[in-house]
Amino acid sequence: MKRRQFVQAAGLGLAAGAIAKPAIAQSMPEVRWRLSSAFPKSLDTLYGAAEAFSKFCSEMTDGKFQVQVFAAGEIVGTFQALDAVSNGTVEMIQAPGYYYVGKDPTLAIMADIPFAFNARQKNAWLYYGGGQELINEFVAKYNVHTIPGGNTGTQMGGWFRKEVKSVADLQGLKFRIAGIAGQVLQKMGAVPQQIAGGDIYPALERGTIDAAEWVGPYDDEKLGFNKVAPYYYYPGFWEGGPTVHMWFAKPKWDELPKHYKAIAESAAAHANIDMTAKYDAKNPAALRRLVAAGAQLRPFSQEIMDAGLKASNELYDEISGKNPDFKKMYESLRAFRNEEYLWWQVAEYSFDNYMIRSRAKG
Repeated sequence: MKRRQFVQAAGLGLAAGAIAKPAIAQSMPEVRWRLSSAFPKSLDTLYGAAEAFSKFCSEMTDGKFQVQVFAAGEIVGTFQALDAVSNGTVEMIQAPGYYYVGKDPTLAIMADIPFAFNARQKNAWLYYGGGQELINEFVAKYNVHTIPGGNTGTQMGGWFRKEVKSVADLQGLKFRIAGIAGQVLQKMGAVPQQIAGGDIYPALERGTIDAAEWVGPYDDEKLGFNKVAPYYYYPGFWEGGPTVHMWFAKPKWDELPKHYKAIAESAAAHANIDMTAKYDAKNPAALRRLVAAGAQLRPFSQEIMDAGLKASNELYDEISGKNPDFKKMYESLRAFRNEEYLWWQVAEYSFDNYMIRSRAKG
């Protein structure tokens, strides 16, 4: 009898387990997505943020939420990625919005526009200044939902085959520069060229273009720009704090369980801070190596900076006059930016400026 009771009890336990298993499975469903990055695998900072997102989603769900990452061109090209996620060809992409300004200049604001924010200020606007809400309200027309997923920090001004000391030196200069910044440089006399990252080096080497900007020392060293264009200018005033977003096909996002959405948001936030931290850690040594290898470091002149600011403000007024979506988002950005710099000049800038001047004493 005791043996029979034990077998019966064990059977009941197995039955309970059989009932419990589907409940667990239902709470952690199998999700298999594809993410098409706008970047090549060689850029472990940019492409690496997509990998960090994927790893986080998998580990937080014990492998149930799998996001397979593909480099630019493996499924779709860099500049076709928005169409791919919009029409559901892929569930996700990773890209900065300014790659798609041909659709609408408002998309540039979600990534960056000249003379906007630094990285921390940009995150403040996105997370607490209403910026991300405005972005998702706007991009709904493309059938997507977005989350900030990376920021490079302030970028360099790029590599030039000749020195540019004044605005006159920009006249007719063929410059690889993406997004709305190209329109600003065009106002200053340059000829903007939109070229994907992997195609920049051969274009510079052949002289098809005269200058190119990418990100900063760590990536630029990998891409070898110093070998074909010796003058390295700073700062990239068109990208003070550019955000790379994670873009989700809206139907796929909407059908995710609530806790998977929370995991995706946490994964994107992790990727966001990870990208900035990696660039901040890697850029100093890379800059030293580039200069040691012969790169000629140059600041943009005050004349060029002032002309850039003037051209930017003129362009924003022109676009705002005919594009209410751009106007709405830009006015939010501008108001928040001015408040941020009011604060920045008191503490952050004062501290940083002192520490820069005191490096030799430390």
